[in-house]
Amino acid sequence: MIVALLLVAVFPLFAGDAGVKGTVADLQGKGVADATIRLERGRDSRIAETHTDAVGGFSLTGIMRGNYRLVGSAPSFDDISQTIALQDGATLTVELKFDRLAARNETVNVTADVKDLDILNPDPAQRIVVREEILDANPGRPGAPVSIPGLPIETASGGLKAPQYFAPGVAGDHGEPIASFIRVGSFFMPNNLSANAHGNGYSDPNILVPAVIESVQTDGGAFNVREGNHSVDLGATYGLRTQFEPFATLTADYRDVDLSAGCNWLAGQVSYGNGFLDALEHRQQYKFNVLKTWNLAAHNLTLLGIGYYGESKVPGLTPIDVPNLHDTIDPRQRDQTHTGEIAVNDIWHRGPTSELQLSSFFRAYNLSLYSNFGDGLIRQSEFRTVTGSNATYIKRVNRRLSVMAGLDYLREAPRRDNLDNYFSTDPAFYGPFEKITANNITLNFVTPFVALDGSLTSWLRYNVGWRRDQIEFDNTDLLTPENSFSRWIGINSPKATLALVAPDSLPFPSVSLSFGQAFFTNDPRIGTGTQQGSLTSQAHAYQAVVSKSFGKTDIRVTLGHITQEASLAKIDPDTGLQFDEGPSRNRFLTISARHYFAAGLLQASVSKADARDLSDGTPIPEAPRLIVDVLGTVDRLPFHLQARAEFEEVGRKPLGDGFISVPVREFRGALVRQFLDGKLDAGVHFQIASGYTGQTTEILALPGESDPFERVVGVYLPSYATVSAAYHFRRQPPKFRGAAGSG
Repeated sequence: MIVALLLVAVFPLFAGDAGVKGTVADLQGKGVADATIRLERGRDSRIAETHTDAVGGFSLTGIMRGNYRLVGSAPSFDDISQTIALQDGATLTVELKFDRLAARNETVNVTADVKDLDILNPDPAQRIVVREEILDANPGRPGAPVSIPGLPIETASGGLKAPQYFAPGVAGDHGEPIASFIRVGSFFMPNNLSANAHGNGYSDPNILVPAVIESVQTDGGAFNVREGNHSVDLGATYGLRTQFEPFATLTADYRDVDLSAGCNWLAGQVSYGNGFLDALEHRQQYKFNVLKTWNLAAHNLTLLGIGYYGESKVPGLTPIDVPNLHDTIDPRQRDQTHTGEIAVNDIWHRGPTSELQLSSFFRAYNLSLYSNFGDGLIRQSEFRTVTGSNATYIKRVNRRLSVMAGLDYLREAPRRDNLDNYFSTDPAFYGPFEKITANNITLNFVTPFVALDGSLTSWLRYNVGWRRDQIEFDNTDLLTPENSFSRWIGINSPKATLALVAPDSLPFPSVSLSFGQAFFTNDPRIGTGTQQGSLTSQAHAYQAVVSKSFGKTDIRVTLGHITQEASLAKIDPDTGLQFDEGPSRNRFLTISARHYFAAGLLQASVSKADARDLSDGTPIPEAPRLIVDVLGTVDRLPFHLQARAEFEEVGRKPLGDGFISVPVREFRGALVRQFLDGKLDAGVHFQIASGYTGQTTEILALPGESDPFERVVGVYLPSYATVSAAYHFRRQPPKFRGAAGSG
């Protein structure tokens, strides 16, 4: 990390010899002050950024010649963009004019079709562009900061532990095998924490303030060489705002209160509440997010800082067949976690067709969890540091060929990774814990990768890539030294995508076909087992995407097939015993459609999956078979109201041993109105729910029962309503009211 930071600091600044200047006007032709102007080359590749002066003027100099996309952004307006060509020794003059007011209070789902592919984005991904005042997954309560349409989320513990996203047919235990990233400039900073108490990829979006999230992009995971560990079924990347107007938002009901505020590139959030428990939960969360960019001639620097602390009582898993039992079976359950993180990215434009990306990050993380899953109170704890660096070089030779080569380094160091158990059934008596496992673990990743991308003809596009992950596992067993070991392994992951791009003049859809090998790291601890487990699990993934637009309606069909090898994968969180996973196979079909209309949009998706253990043909427990999602926004309602709503259903899931879950249904909505010429947004957020999250099976006995037995347990899913108020300090009042766009 230190080496990469020094490289960023000492690289000389190479100025280009082209530039662009101009003005930005509003709907009436008046200059817009403090508008953000971005110069981009390809999707999510920012070259330079500036802001307009008091009369709407701007200027960007030191730019290399080439074709770019000039984007203007300002509060109260939809983004405007223009494609420009810069020539050596010349300064281009342009005029940008906003043509419509922004559609506030909505989340717009923009699905990249097969035509929107490049060297950095080889897989046609779903990209959710988040507008102001988003409807988050659990307003004012613990959980994900934003709902991703079509990917249901559960807070299995109900407390501060990381929520779990579920892809079709994927059990998704704490993020595996789903990868999570935070985009810092051009860098995909990994947000998974490997080799945690459950093993595999613990991912925590809790650390992000909802207001700073600009977009969430999801892709197949296995087909991008930049996405490695855990990117088997899905990769989700959070893109953050580089600047936002000063705001303060208060969301509250009779049990919970949440206050967030921000200005320019700094945001914070404080939450207190009693969430899901009948008893008081005493939850508190504190978040601090900062994202700052600098444009220094040929360099575009981005700095990210994150601070997070949270503690809470934990609802825990209760039997779903016991009426009105909406509380924990053990009042001692609680959790506490904190995170500190800093990352830096430099995009160094070496010339009109090449760039060098340099990145580095550091993260500290702590977890202390007390929970009862049926075998007595357990205590999980760990403290870890994570460091990483990346260097990526991109050369765009011509339309037919672009080359990317890079090197990743990652070191994860969980320390005091402990599992303790307390077997007393008397909650009034605490007593000593029995130590089950205690380990210091170090994982080192050294990963070169390379990719080629281009168009063979006007209708045929290709991307091929390869990455080599060389991984060191160092496991120091503090209880049983003979179980300690150190071992290096290597994993090859080839990737390929072929896209058939149909011309707009023809009625045919565009199609992409992808293949990729992927992997995720397992828990290296032996625990109370007898042998060293499988350190990694590998998978083969195939994907076909068909997309077509008919006027204002977009249709997309995704077909996937993933096979995973057999492995001795992780240890039981109650007992420390090892258990097997796989070999398995997951097949899924997702059909989605989106329609824009004058006052908003409507979209829907249905995913059907079949996931099975190939060794005996039985269904994989806890993997969703059916996911239904419907989302709609309406910007023009009577009395100047705006609305957004989302319905999600996860059908019955097999839980193992012949047990079946109950369906989970959630209907979330928001109704918002603007006051004070758009500076104040006031509204109501609500959730109407049925079912239980985190459904699984446990062997336990409730008070008054003589013998424990296996039963289905889960966390009761409540319905609630909250009120919200958001004040925007610098928002300019709109000059007139008109139809709000949703593009």
